[in-house]
Amino acid sequence: MVDKKSAPIAWATLLFELEDTQEHLQKMCLEMNDNPQYDEVEFAIDMAHIYSHLNRAWNGRNATEKQIDDQNLWRQWSQFPADLEPL
Repeated sequence: MVDKKSAPIAWATLLFELEDTQEHLQKMCLEMNDNPQYDEVEFAIDMAHIYSHLNRAWNGRNATEKQIDDQNLWRQWSQFPADLEPL
């Protein structure tokens, strides 16, 4: 995993992905509770967004400072991890 001191930009990016995940998850839960019309389509969109943040956090956890702005890597990192088994 990236190191806060040796790769501060990569570290900040990792934390951003995790914090954005938390924010969107909280928003989704509130919406599900407050909106009786919240449906499976909205749920799928919200979950895909949340998974993208989690996937980038995991897949980019060892990113170098140079890799952070690489759009091809960003798209790859958005995919579900191949090296993480669900529990």
